[in-house]
Amino acid sequence: MNMKTLIIAEKPSVGKEIARVLGATKNNKSYIEGEDVIVTWALGHLLGLKMPEDYKSEWATWNMESLPLIPEEMQIKPLKNTAAQLKSIKQLSQRKDVTKAVIATDAGREGELVARWILEYIKFKKPVQRLWISSQTDQAIKNGFKQLQPSGKYDDLYDAAIARSEADWLVGLNVTRALTVKYEDSLSAGRVQTPTLAMVRKQEARIEDFVAETFYTIQLTINGQIALLSSGAPDKIKDQAEAEKIVSHLNKQTVKIKEVKEKIQTHLPPLPYDLTELQREANQRYQFSAKKTLSVMQTLYERHKVVSYPRTDSKYLTVDMKETMKERLQAVQSFATEEIRTIIKNGSKATQLSIFDNAKVTDHHGIIPTEERARIEKMDQDEMRIYRMVVERFIGLFLAPYKVAQTTYLLTTSDAAFKLKQEVVLESGWKKLESTKEKRRFKENEKIDNPVFKVKKELTKAPGRLTESSLLQAMEKHNLGTPATRAEIIEKLISSELMERKATKLTVSPKGKQLLTLVNPTLVTPELTSQWEKSLEQIATGKLKKEVFLKQIRIETQKLIKEIKTSEHSYKDHSLTTKICPECGELLKERSGREGKLFVCSKTTCSYRRFKEPKLSNKRCSQCHRKMEIHEGKSGKFFKCKYCNISEKMDFTNNKKITKQETKRLMKKVNKEAQEEVESPLALALKAAMEKQEK
Repeated sequence: MNMKTLIIAEKPSVGKEIARVLGATKNNKSYIEGEDVIVTWALGHLLGLKMPEDYKSEWATWNMESLPLIPEEMQIKPLKNTAAQLKSIKQLSQRKDVTKAVIATDAGREGELVARWILEYIKFKKPVQRLWISSQTDQAIKNGFKQLQPSGKYDDLYDAAIARSEADWLVGLNVTRALTVKYEDSLSAGRVQTPTLAMVRKQEARIEDFVAETFYTIQLTINGQIALLSSGAPDKIKDQAEAEKIVSHLNKQTVKIKEVKEKIQTHLPPLPYDLTELQREANQRYQFSAKKTLSVMQTLYERHKVVSYPRTDSKYLTVDMKETMKERLQAVQSFATEEIRTIIKNGSKATQLSIFDNAKVTDHHGIIPTEERARIEKMDQDEMRIYRMVVERFIGLFLAPYKVAQTTYLLTTSDAAFKLKQEVVLESGWKKLESTKEKRRFKENEKIDNPVFKVKKELTKAPGRLTESSLLQAMEKHNLGTPATRAEIIEKLISSELMERKATKLTVSPKGKQLLTLVNPTLVTPELTSQWEKSLEQIATGKLKKEVFLKQIRIETQKLIKEIKTSEHSYKDHSLTTKICPECGELLKERSGREGKLFVCSKTTCSYRRFKEPKLSNKRCSQCHRKMEIHEGKSGKFFKCKYCNISEKMDFTNNKKITKQETKRLMKKVNKEAQEEVESPLALALKAAMEKQEK
């Protein structure tokens, strides 16, 4: 009997790739077996922290008396939708020929939690090793299995993951339940999402407080070039007559070049992307949400295998990666054939050698292409856009610096001084800009002929609303969340109707504005959460015990709940409409659901609900061929075209056989939902709160 290793991947797609590389070919529903390996997988998380009612039956009821909910010891439980896969892994682990396990989940904090919770729940007592790789190429997988690490090396990372999970449960779930009960509306708050919401609101407040002001500036034009005032008069003049008077006076004076300063600026190529910068730039270029960029990157990483691990906060590469540069350049040669050919001929040497720095690489290095040659024909437009961004940034690392000659002239009259700046591109290098034409140059002490002084009317500009790009930058600055979680936080704020996305701009809803006044200021400002994130990092590096951190979190939770209980703030439910519930006569609320806007009864004991707008079906109108709406009448549901006013009965007898393609699509949807089954305690609390309101 061959002794076998049980390998646990995070997703089926990754598990199948590992199995292929390791030569495992015997397919089963929940695993793939080889001569000396068994490759199985989670579906995202298979377990989660127990909910309040799992600890005490009385905690199932939402009331103020039971808060705060603080279990003596937090425990985990299987998730309903993925219980079968967990059972299968347990059975595999108990096989006599299985002698050890390898954790092959994502190499990061949450990936560690996925596998460790499984091994803890099934009570796996055999040796465990860790696969730690930064790309999913065949070569990376093979090399990773040659360099497996003892799982104990990552115990601190596991502790940090537990601390993060329990802290979110304690703060998010308790505060959300307290707010929802007190103000009788689904209100969610959390240690990361609430300060994030507050930053958007703070920018809105600046815009609301802004009052535009007219002012005047004085400019000097010489040979078509504009010099700006630097001294001798106010840079912003409120009165036009005063500005005109100054110009009239200056026009009588001689202008000379008093000083000439020249310098050459050299700009080295930018470092590789980390996830946050990539998300920010994709938002600026293509208006992609942070979530969409991460989703595309995951596909490029897992399916196409053409980029390194995306959820990284580092922009640097390890020193040993110098040897892999040639292969990576060859893989992207089709993007800049001649350029890369020259780079390889010159030894594939990076222009900025400082990018190779082991001390600045955290769990994963910066995002760069793998050695896998991309099959462009198999990528969609969005995948190509993001991949091209990564490739262009990577190629830039090997190109010449961008050099520009900058000349600054100081022009003076007897009363004032002006500055004129000229720039000439000497070498476009990695920027690939066209060289600029050299403008008329001046010499020191030169007298200027025909100077023109002019008054320019200007208006102060209001600050702009935050975009996802600028919000991600602010979150990074204040250490809110991690590169892997920031996109999810933004989406959660939008789905819980606290924040709205209008085109590329973000705004806080009336509900969100009120929420920020209802919670303790420590949850509104980023300082506390930033400190928590630093503490989690200290736990991950063995500098802080998770027990010490969680003790402090429990104390903070008690303070937050006490304040909500004693608060005298009032709250207005902006979701209330003037429409009357046909069943009980109470007002209806407007809610956002997965399939559109809903009207639900505001009375918690009434279950009435209906779509605000009729739901669209896949049934096509026989006249205009547009999708028909689903309506409900006295005789039941029927199809109706809002354009042609044609109605058709629903035929429930015509049940055609489901095709293989439809079955495959359905299974893909089910698997996706299973992978997304695990939600944070905050999200679960929010869901429960919304269900409570909709009943």
